[in-house]
Amino acid sequence: MRPHHAVEITLTRPATPGELWHARRGAPLAANVDRTRLMAVHGARSLGGALHTLRHRMDALLPIDVLSTHYPNQHGQILLNVALNHTADRALRRDAAVVGQRPQDLLRWRETAALTREEHERARRLENRLKSLLAPPHARRSTGLRVRPAVRPSAPAYPHSAVAPLSPV
Repeated sequence: MRPHHAVEITLTRPATPGELWHARRGAPLAANVDRTRLMAVHGARSLGGALHTLRHRMDALLPIDVLSTHYPNQHGQILLNVALNHTADRALRRDAAVVGQRPQDLLRWRETAALTREEHERARRLENRLKSLLAPPHARRSTGLRVRPAVRPSAPAYPHSAVAPLSPV
């Protein structure tokens, strides 16, 4: 028995009901509400094989952007299957030849670098937001509004204390 792999299919646009009907004849699929992301469980010897087979079966039926494994592999990586147009493929192959790498390795490096940059940028934004929330009031930017207490205390803090309030002399 072959193992089954969960594959996420990201579409370039929402799939029409007719496209989904035809695609479901080739493999069982579950669609999200706006029909731009699909899930499939496909039997194959490897994760890469599941991605390759689904791309081959579904490419003519759906406007596929990216296929990805839903769960990480044994190395903790999510595998992607990206079909590049002719111009992008040629540019990637040219850039890979310049640096002496395989196209898929260069694409993997670029994707990892982009995800790392995005993660660092998000962490920086969250950290700045947290710092602004935790900053003392005098360090915050003035909005021009003055805050006044809604009720001014007129009675002593401890009305039942044995000490009488001081009276002016």
